[in-house]
Parts: sequence; C-alpha cells; structure tokens
Amino acid sequence: MEKLKKRWGLTSNFQILLILIVFSLNGSFAAWIAKPLTEFIGLNYENTNPWLFWPVRIILIFVIYQITLPLVGFCFGQFKFFWNFFTKKMFARIGFKDNFKES
Repeated sequence: MEKLKKRWGLTSNFQILLILIVFSLNGSFAAWIAKPLTEFIGLNYENTNPWLFWPVRIILIFVIYQITLPLVGFCFGQFKFFWNFFTKKMFARIGFKDNFKES
C-alpha cells in the first residue's frame, strides 16, 4: 500500500479505497451509458453484425469512460487525482501538451 500511495501521491489508505471504487463504478457506468448511445446511432445487438456492433460498443465505452472518470471522481472527492493523472495525460497524447503541463 505504501508504494501505491507514494506513486500516486496519496496520503491515506482511504484515498486508495475511494480511487478503486471510482474505477469500478465508472466502468459499469460507462457500459450502462454506451447501451442507449449504440441504439441512438442505430446499432443494436439483434439486427447488427457482431463484427460491427462490438467494436463500436467497445470504442464508445472507452470514450465514455475517459470522459466520465473525472466526473465520477468528483462525486467521491477525488477529482484532483483523476484530473492530474488521467485527463491531462489523455489530452497530452492527442496533442494538447502545452495547455496541460504539470504545475
């Protein structure tokens, strides 16, 4: 636990617990939100080829997960952690390196 706290810059085991809860809840939340979105764009499991349906659904889940992670983290008081360690890195990977430097 100490290695994890040091690596993530945390001060308590309770923060680790909250962060792990956020990861798990956000995964379920992203999958739950992806279902109506796939139907909204006209894809559903019954009438769409699985070779199209599942890649689109997985990509949607991934995008939704990235977007909602800081929001769910905020609900658990861990917004700063998720903004610093995930969102900034994601934006840096897509080319916004100058706007999201570490402070």
